[in-house]
Amino acid sequence: MLTLDRSETTSALNYTNLNTSIQDTLAAIDRFEWQAIEELAVMRDNRYYMDAGYTSFESYCEKELTRYGGYRRVRDLLAASKVVDTLPESLREKITKPSQTRPLLRLVRTPDKLQEVVIIASKEKAFPTAADFAKAVSELVPKTSNSNSANITTKPEKPKTQLCQTVKVSSQFHPRYGEEGVIEVDAPNTLQQIVTFADGERLLVNNADLTDENDTIASFSTQRRYPKEYTEVIAELKEQHRRELERLEQELRIGLQAEANARAEAQIREQLESSQKLYQQQKSENIKLQQRLDEMQGLRQLELENQRLQQRIEELENAVEERPTQQWGNTMTTQVTKALNKQVKLALEKTIDLRSLAIEPPKENAQECLRLIGMALKQIASAMNNTQALEAAAIILGSSPTPEAIAYRAEQLEMLPQSVSDIRRVLAQPGCTWQDYWTVAQEYEVIKADYWAELTTQETELITALQKASSQPDTISIGSIVAHADPYRTLYVERGEVVEDLGEEVVVSWDHWKEQSKKTDRYFRDELRFWQPQ
Repeated sequence: MLTLDRSETTSALNYTNLNTSIQDTLAAIDRFEWQAIEELAVMRDNRYYMDAGYTSFESYCEKELTRYGGYRRVRDLLAASKVVDTLPESLREKITKPSQTRPLLRLVRTPDKLQEVVIIASKEKAFPTAADFAKAVSELVPKTSNSNSANITTKPEKPKTQLCQTVKVSSQFHPRYGEEGVIEVDAPNTLQQIVTFADGERLLVNNADLTDENDTIASFSTQRRYPKEYTEVIAELKEQHRRELERLEQELRIGLQAEANARAEAQIREQLESSQKLYQQQKSENIKLQQRLDEMQGLRQLELENQRLQQRIEELENAVEERPTQQWGNTMTTQVTKALNKQVKLALEKTIDLRSLAIEPPKENAQECLRLIGMALKQIASAMNNTQALEAAAIILGSSPTPEAIAYRAEQLEMLPQSVSDIRRVLAQPGCTWQDYWTVAQEYEVIKADYWAELTTQETELITALQKASSQPDTISIGSIVAHADPYRTLYVERGEVVEDLGEEVVVSWDHWKEQSKKTDRYFRDELRFWQPQ
């Protein structure tokens, strides 16, 4: 095959070689096409496609040969082979390509007519085209006569066709103006035709651009026509159908809008709920944070208080260390004395200055002075780690010589002034009873010996008398409020007062007899009981 070199000029081309190459190439194309037909026939007849898993030849073509036209093109190629096989050997060479056999397909069942058509077409041209074969078919096989058509009027009328009709392009604006072609397939629509030209090319041409022997191309329409009365009904049905479609469209639009609104409401509701939850969480966190801040503020205040107390302790320790331990008069400074007096004598009505004890002995309240001296010795022993001072404090306070015992004893003695004051206040009340005294005294039972030593002789005797009186049983006497002891008597619930003591008997004045002439009556003591309100 000759390859064209574009660098060479046209005048330099060898016409003979180029023409020969073109003819050889086209012949090879035709030969390969016929070879493909033979191979397709072998594939179909021997069912080799089943080796690849295909169940039919058609499925094989649609799957493997789709890019080459699929089963439709394979069917046309095999049909062309059938036409060629029907012809004798002398006429087979007249058909050079499979596309030329399309007008001859309907004559395969009549081989004699097929041969005659090929001979007629070969008279005009040595190698006829598809259009030549179509023209020969139209000449040899005329249209059905009117008599035959009259005999089949009872059969349904088929739509008219223009297949195998020779047409000519009459429009000067068409690129194929003046050329003839054949209509081999049905029209795709009522306004155009598929025309096959002499070179085998198929084009879609408008009916207005084509003419036949009658100088016209009919636009056949397959649309059904109805009578006038049916047309009105159909129009009404179409209008009803249109209204129904509009109604359905409106309902669909409303439904979609309602659904969209529902989704929007659900989303807004979810957002509100999430916002409320977030607000509650933030509120809870703020409360916790505020509590934490309050705790930190309290801790800060406690820290400041601890620092102040620590500083105060250091000042007291420094003040104690400035004086020698051997000098009693110089042991306590004024600042330390005030601190001790404030801590251990808050309940005293009269403050005793420890510094004055170094100058002269106490004139009154010696017990309290000894207690304060013991507490002072305890503080000195703690500050200076002096064992002798600790033992002296234990002797004075009356406890074991340990810091814990002395501290516990000091706490007890701190309640002594308050206990003496409370007991004396109760005893000074008119009509004091043992129960009144015991209500106050039981709070200070742990320091009974201490506050008992602080009381006067008259006060201790009064307490003893109250205790003895409380241990004797109560007897009904003048002034006693009584009621009858017999529950079956009406006087069992009445209130009366003993107004006279007759020895074994007493005279009772009943409250409910005040309005009567008899206001009193005599009873033995065992007939009466002390009255209790119901």
